[in-house]
Amino acid sequence: QVQLVESGGGLVQPGGSLRLACAASGSAFSIYPMGWYRQAPGKQRELVAHITSGGSTNYADSVKGRFTISRDNAKNTMYLQMNSLKPEDTAVYSCNLETAFYTYWGQGTQVTVSS
Repeated sequence: QVQLVESGGGLVQPGGSLRLACAASGSAFSIYPMGWYRQAPGKQRELVAHITSGGSTNYADSVKGRFTISRDNAKNTMYLQMNSLKPEDTAVYSCNLETAFYTYWGQGTQVTVSS
């Protein structure tokens, strides 16, 4: 019903920036909340940022002031702008879309922050 495809991951230096995108296929994209999660090796997956259909946002304390989540409903795409990146931001980043009956996940994209 819904497919999510992520892009934009890669290797960046500390202090650098990266923009992730999550493109959705299928109908009814605009009415559902979405979020970005990340999981580092050996660690539990954590919520990074969340956005409702109306554009209200929430962020993990560790990324507030550095990351910005947004969505473009006309393009069926969600974004995560990441600035002032730190080595501890290194993780696999995944996007999701929440319905009343099922949560859809993207495949994940690797973000590595290293000198």
